Amino acid sequence: MSKGLPYKICAVCEKPFDWRKKWKKNWEFVKYCSERCRRNK
Repeated sequence: MSKGLPYKICAVCEKPFDWRKKWKKNWEFVKYCSERCRRNK
């Protein structure tokens, strides 16, 4: 984790991931840390 940004735990790999600017508008719906995890749900 870095710089006090919000973070979540990935639903697939269970690793923490930081907030990213591209998720600014839909952070509450983000469940996966990467496209790879999203595909392997």
